[in-house]
Amino acid sequence: MDTKVSIIVPSYKRNRELFSRAIESLLAQSYENIEIVVVDDNAKLELLEYRQALSDYIQETNSDKIKYIQNQENLGGALSRNVGIENATGEYITFLDDDDKYLKDKVKKQLDFMLKNDLEMCFTDLSIYNENEKLIDYRDHNDISQFDKDYLMKYHLTKQITGTPTFMVKKSVLLDINGFDNVPMGQEFYLMMKIINSDAKIGYVSQNNIVAYRTSLEAISTGPKKISGQKELFKYKKTYFEILSFSEKQYVRCRHYAVMAVAYKRNKKYFKMILSLIVSVMSNPILAIREAIKLSKKINKTNQE
Repeated sequence: MDTKVSIIVPSYKRNRELFSRAIESLLAQSYENIEIVVVDDNAKLELLEYRQALSDYIQETNSDKIKYIQNQENLGGALSRNVGIENATGEYITFLDDDDKYLKDKVKKQLDFMLKNDLEMCFTDLSIYNENEKLIDYRDHNDISQFDKDYLMKYHLTKQITGTPTFMVKKSVLLDINGFDNVPMGQEFYLMMKIINSDAKIGYVSQNNIVAYRTSLEAISTGPKKISGQKELFKYKKTYFEILSFSEKQYVRCRHYAVMAVAYKRNKKYFKMILSLIVSVMSNPILAIREAIKLSKKINKTNQE
């Protein structure tokens, strides 16, 4: 019998147009032995309309591939994913946010790669679009040269292996590390750190079968959380600075303050934005310029394909 894959989809305060796009992309997967675990986190009374809309849609879809779970209290994204993991029956688990989508061969291609290489965890590329369907970012890891624990740890601390939809992990590994930590931001970063520390056999396949979306509304609403969460993430990374070289530390600082500049801009804190940009460039001026050029080239190349 084919290996079963469970896809965890937490849903919170999302309208039907978006969550139906996500779920329908999973029902259209070319790999058939899947389980879609939808975790409804709309537990508060004021969120009843979202829960009703999601419940009605699941009932109308009437698919035996969907397992629908309603949280009795709002748990947040991290703990909702953990609920999904605990209730999943697949040997392998992957994730999708309720406003993103998979292309039809995502599960098949990633699972084939994992089975062929006897992996316990695998990640892929990721394309990110805005609400106008324009590509705004493309994340790949083609510069990875090794997959031993020490190398991956340094790579992840500096360049960050994200996001969650690119991950496919054996359920046993996720249970052993107790799933996601309940943090306001960077849940996938901390999860990847735990997977690397677990000595799981990890691999990377340079392909993209995921479309993630970032909207202006989302950016504004998550801004304050982004600022505090990014500060905590940077503080956490600094606890590992002893294993990083001077240039790697500067790399981490440069990226941190660049992200902070974007977060401050979204919150209209322009003075702090400018200060963060200055610190970012001063930390590593060559990197700041190179990263901007590299991102521009990646986006242009992908738009032409």
